[in-house]
Amino acid sequence: MDYINIFATRWKDLGSAMLEHIIISGAALLLGIIIAVPLGIYLVKTRYTWLRSVAFTITNIFQTIPSLALLAILIPLIGIGKFPAIVALFLYSLLPILRNTYSGFKSIDPSVIEAARGMGYDGRQRLFRIELPLAIPYLMSGIRLTTIYVISWATLATLIGAGGLGELIYGGLSVYDKPLIFASSITTMLLAIVIDLLLASLERLLTRQTTSREQSASS
Repeated sequence: MDYINIFATRWKDLGSAMLEHIIISGAALLLGIIIAVPLGIYLVKTRYTWLRSVAFTITNIFQTIPSLALLAILIPLIGIGKFPAIVALFLYSLLPILRNTYSGFKSIDPSVIEAARGMGYDGRQRLFRIELPLAIPYLMSGIRLTTIYVISWATLATLIGAGGLGELIYGGLSVYDKPLIFASSITTMLLAIVIDLLLASLERLLTRQTTSREQSASS
């Protein structure tokens, strides 16, 4: 019964921690999208192939560093709190978004690009009207995967004073408060599931819009 009552007695703490968790995760994910998506597009189009190896090598290095180790490295550099946690999660978000963006644009049939060029589309029009809509499934797949990673990794951010649901999880562990551990862990899981469902709905909406646009153009 305590496992049910904990949601009623600690709902304010759970809600506040969840909001902090969303802010930390959302900021890191947004930064990852802002940096990785344009970089992925650039790597597809650039003639300097060595830049691809450099970009993927650097982002892969960030991905392979253990979460706790990266947080520890950032402490002497930028201190503790939400900012270093966002920086760490941002670095982790780069590789999956970059890789999926690159794969999405690389998978586009060159004949489609040539047809758009023949229709008089300039580079910007080809990017936003043709290439980006076709790459949406890959982009959204990377963003959804990264979102799950970031939400789970954000639980460790409490170790450097960033707050979030991890604070309740580790607080419960320190005093062996099993109902609190259960409630905060379940809230974290539900947060990841709900956000993934929302992103899946957004992906379907964007895909339908792209399909309908293609059908209108062909007719």
